[in-house]
Amino acid sequence: MATAEGLLARADDRAASALEISVVMPCLNEAETLAVCIGKAQKALREQSIAGEVIVADNGSTDGSQAIATGLGARVVPVEKKGYSDALRGGIAAARGRYVLMGDADDSYDFSHLPLFVAQLRQGYDLVVGNRFRGGIAPGAMRPLHRYVGVPIMSRIAQVLFRSPCGDHHCGLRAFSKDAFERLDLRASGWEFNSEMIARASLLRMRITEVPTTLAPDGRGRPPHLRTFDAGWQHLRMMLLYSPRWIFFYPGMALMLAGAAAVGLLATGPRTLFGITFNIVSLLYAAAAVLLGFQAVSFGVLGKIAAIRQGIHPDDPRFERFLRGSSLEAGLMTGTVLVVVGTIGSLWPFFSWSMQQFHLAHPQEALRTSIPSLIALALGFQVVLSSFFVSLLRLRR
Repeated sequence: MATAEGLLARADDRAASALEISVVMPCLNEAETLAVCIGKAQKALREQSIAGEVIVADNGSTDGSQAIATGLGARVVPVEKKGYSDALRGGIAAARGRYVLMGDADDSYDFSHLPLFVAQLRQGYDLVVGNRFRGGIAPGAMRPLHRYVGVPIMSRIAQVLFRSPCGDHHCGLRAFSKDAFERLDLRASGWEFNSEMIARASLLRMRITEVPTTLAPDGRGRPPHLRTFDAGWQHLRMMLLYSPRWIFFYPGMALMLAGAAAVGLLATGPRTLFGITFNIVSLLYAAAAVLLGFQAVSFGVLGKIAAIRQGIHPDDPRFERFLRGSSLEAGLMTGTVLVVVGTIGSLWPFFSWSMQQFHLAHPQEALRTSIPSLIALALGFQVVLSSFFVSLLRLRR
């Protein structure tokens, strides 16, 4: 015979499974605005007949925010670990809805726009991000530095690095399916949480879209927790670390090719361009560009392997085919050939020097041969070492 507790538990499970969306609000002393935000969310759910709940992920408020939320019928989830991202994680983990809408509890975001997000989620989108530039930014709601410089530039960088479709990368009002959030496996511990969400969703080729939303001045009587330059650097740092091809591979390839072209031109003699003569010193810097460029390219490959192994990047079939074609044996063979060529090229100036009774009449010409030879020697050793390192990273435990 079933107990009363068991019947109540099953009833709670049925009620939870019927929920379509959970509205999660991170909260740290938001007593001045919390009631307004909860009221807007509940009204939107009620008017659109959407089965949902409001969760206040409390991060240790001391101003009575918990009592306000409970009194209005919201569910309070205490989150001990301090921080915006941790408060959100705690609230999302406790969410019982199929979908989650997250937004700040400072009344800057309009939770009455909830139906716009739900409509896109119902169409199969994994992540729906608000766009404040399309919906409207009230006077005084966003600092000019953020509105005209920070957010547009960061959003554009994200679009280039990850092919993100989002024009407002930092909007905190966004919705996603609970399953999609679990697949994202986010690691960020600060303000970069929102950027990481879009970066990961883009890398995993999830379906992402935007809806217009608004931004109003927050209703708090205290300064915001966000620090402009710290938050900006956290966002930029995260995006760069998530894209080894842009911080290593592409710049390195451009530097290496430019250096190789310059070496090819200067190895046979000086060149004049726009009245400026480029000679041995220019050849030396071109050689440095080749070596530094190759090093950056190898770091890009190693970074990509590490990102896939750590689960930051998804498996990449094209990259895997490239690695299979670049075996340790192929790397050792290529490196050996370069070392042999470099050694032979390095010995030629020595023999020329000995034939002149160890007195060079034209030392610059000796350097013109020695520098390309040293490039081959250095590249040969780098190819061998990089090949071993790549093979080490690809070992399966």
